[in-house]
Amino acid sequence: MKRNRPKYKQIIDAAVIAIAENGYHQAQVSKIAKQAGVADGTIYLYFKNKEDILISLFHEKMGSLVEQIEEEIKGKPNAAEKLLVLIKKHFQILSDDRHLAIVTQLELRQSNKELRLRINGVLRRYLQLVDQIIDEGKESGEFIPELNNRLARQMIFGTIDETATTWVMNDQKYSLTNLAEAVHGLLIGGCGRKM
Repeated sequence: MKRNRPKYKQIIDAAVIAIAENGYHQAQVSKIAKQAGVADGTIYLYFKNKEDILISLFHEKMGSLVEQIEEEIKGKPNAAEKLLVLIKKHFQILSDDRHLAIVTQLELRQSNKELRLRINGVLRRYLQLVDQIIDEGKESGEFIPELNNRLARQMIFGTIDETATTWVMNDQKYSLTNLAEAVHGLLIGGCGRKM
């Protein structure tokens, strides 16, 4: 499978840098190839076009984020702690890779509607993880039982996403990871956690 080959990952990592530095529309396949240190034609052995690269990039990076969160929340005893892990890990991944932060928080939003719809499909697994945390919190009594799952999911994802976007737009001048506890407190309060 092409995804398991080293050049695939090399091209994905190069695309993150090329798109972050040039913008999605100006990041031609030739720039991605140059950044990856491969011939232009090599890109087409792994990807159909630039849109396929962007979707694959998001799939790989978001998939990795979800896997890391799933692994870390296994031993956590309650929904509140699992939500904190999700927020911290999300912020940490973006803090550790400023190029990825620019691509996910700014460049993906400038893509066309069809491309955004395809990317939303990739987001589904992340949102399902949020849903699991909400359900667990409702079942355990940590969150109010009448909590609307869809609205809670939008509140959680929207707050995390907007906090990260604001951080990127402010040229990452402060610590995103230091905001995790405050964001967690706001979200737990919004879910009606019983004290």
